[in-house]
Amino acid sequence: MKLPATLCALALSLSNAYASDIKVSERAHRIAQQNLLIDTHIDVPYRIKEHWEDVTKATNSGDFDYPRAVQGGLNAPFMSIYIPANLEFEGKGKSYQLANQLIDGMEALAQRAPDKFAMAYNTKDILRQFREKKISVAMGMENGSPIEGDINNLKHFFDRGVRYITLAHSQSNHISDSSYDIRRKWKGLSPFGKKLVVEMNKIGMLIDVSHISDAAFYQVMELSKVPVIASHSSLRKYTPGFERNMDDDMLKALKKNGGVIQINFGSSFVTASSRSWYDQRNEAEAQATSQGKSKTDFRAAYRAKNPFPYATLEQVLDHIDHVVELIGIDHVGIGSDYDGVGDSLPIGLKDVSTYPNLVQGLLDRNYTEGQIKKILGGNTLRVWRHAEEYAKQF
Repeated sequence: MKLPATLCALALSLSNAYASDIKVSERAHRIAQQNLLIDTHIDVPYRIKEHWEDVTKATNSGDFDYPRAVQGGLNAPFMSIYIPANLEFEGKGKSYQLANQLIDGMEALAQRAPDKFAMAYNTKDILRQFREKKISVAMGMENGSPIEGDINNLKHFFDRGVRYITLAHSQSNHISDSSYDIRRKWKGLSPFGKKLVVEMNKIGMLIDVSHISDAAFYQVMELSKVPVIASHSSLRKYTPGFERNMDDDMLKALKKNGGVIQINFGSSFVTASSRSWYDQRNEAEAQATSQGKSKTDFRAAYRAKNPFPYATLEQVLDHIDHVVELIGIDHVGIGSDYDGVGDSLPIGLKDVSTYPNLVQGLLDRNYTEGQIKKILGGNTLRVWRHAEEYAKQF
């Protein structure tokens, strides 16, 4: 989900008030600051394409900028090369063009502030730049549409620095069915999608199973020879019927595969009440717009009359707890979806400055420092290394 910059600004204005209610110990701050913190999904590239701001400095909107990232201890964000899922892009060359433009933007970011940012193409880059106190800019492609049915494009984007691909987004594409799309054209992966999964393994490109249909997920599990990631997903246990999240059987399959689910912070991914709020609003919106009302005006009025039920930090922690209890500490990480879910972020996790709140919550739930290190980045680093090692044989 991608929401306007005005809503992102509202979230930013509220963040300090929400965070102030959480007492963060020196220990939690230390853990956040002194350890590798990888967030596998932050939507800065598309955000600054739509509304440019210099995120090397403090910004007036959005969930990410350099000062807040430093405050939160974030040192390895995967910036999302997000491609909208619509007919304007799929199969018409525009996806390929947009993806390259968004990558250009991340390279420009690193070049503009080389004392603050550096591109990261492998796990060694991540660790070296962590020691150098630079923020590593890794990249993941959200929606495989830019591959455009050509395996050569996979190599092109790998060479440009993309290290995971979310096979589909909110509509099915030429690779995979989407969890959001009721038209199940492929009944999982397309024939090309199955070929692509094998080639991604060979080249060292991580497979991201967020957004794809359940059938596609299980087909990936059968095909992939290396662990996969769910770069920004949460749990269906707390959002019944929401296929975009993962259920317990999928988590067990993920454990067998050796992969990691990185928990999405967006409230509608975390609680059923937030998910229901969007469903009810969308139903009312469809009726209002059919009568000629402005979508923007309707949404503002609806929200004023129906306050949004924000999730809480505690409810995000419930998702982490459930993964750990069901499949173990080695299979959970962070995929916040900052700058991608607008003003729907939980109380206590409003921007990249608030990771210490998450650490404090984990400490309060008796997680050890070693376990917290795995959640913050160790598990993701393990999977990435596995992909690198597997690809060396080809």
